[in-house]
Amino acid sequence: MWHNLVGKILNRQHNIRKKSVPNSSTPNTESHAMRQAATLTAQQLNRVLDYCKHTRHPARNRAIILTTHWAGLRIGEVAALRWADVVDSTGAVRNEFRLSAAQTKGNTACTVLIPQRLQAELERYYQVVKPNKLNTPVFATQRTAGFTANTLTHIVNGIYKSAGLVGATSHSGRRTFITNLAEQGVGARVLMELARHQNLATTQRYIDVKPSMLRAAVELA
Repeated sequence: MWHNLVGKILNRQHNIRKKSVPNSSTPNTESHAMRQAATLTAQQLNRVLDYCKHTRHPARNRAIILTTHWAGLRIGEVAALRWADVVDSTGAVRNEFRLSAAQTKGNTACTVLIPQRLQAELERYYQVVKPNKLNTPVFATQRTAGFTANTLTHIVNGIYKSAGLVGATSHSGRRTFITNLAEQGVGARVLMELARHQNLATTQRYIDVKPSMLRAAVELA
């Protein structure tokens, strides 16, 4: 399954390169944003997190970045999160987020599984924020208002740029999330479910084939 998946991805990427690029300076589709977004190595992610320490809102910015990288949430979904989605009545961080149709791309309600390391990060962030009400935004401005997807996109893009990363955008976390799982041999069907895609072809376009993945595949021959 692993080497078959890599082969399909390479063929699809080859076909994408042959297609002409649309003449648009403001792409607004997820697939176009995905093709534009660079994936991050562990070292690059650490560089971004180090930069977050020196921003005006270090805990908030760190939590935003890691929510995209470790759970694969779209930036619009991150902007739409409320504390009631993240913690229960006791203040404990949930191991899955149930997002309403209004919070997701495509207006389809879904469940997002949250890994333990992200639960721990969000628990620390919760202790910093100490929200009075659970119906308030998880990530808010200084005036406690929630971000729009566009505003949060600009903030994340600015963090990556200031950290010295080229080609990284607000979609990089989601693409890195999927690529890292593929590199570790997670099956295509599981990847599609975690990415919450409707078809496998979309998931395959997200995966950035790395030399290490090709080496692992050829060793299976």
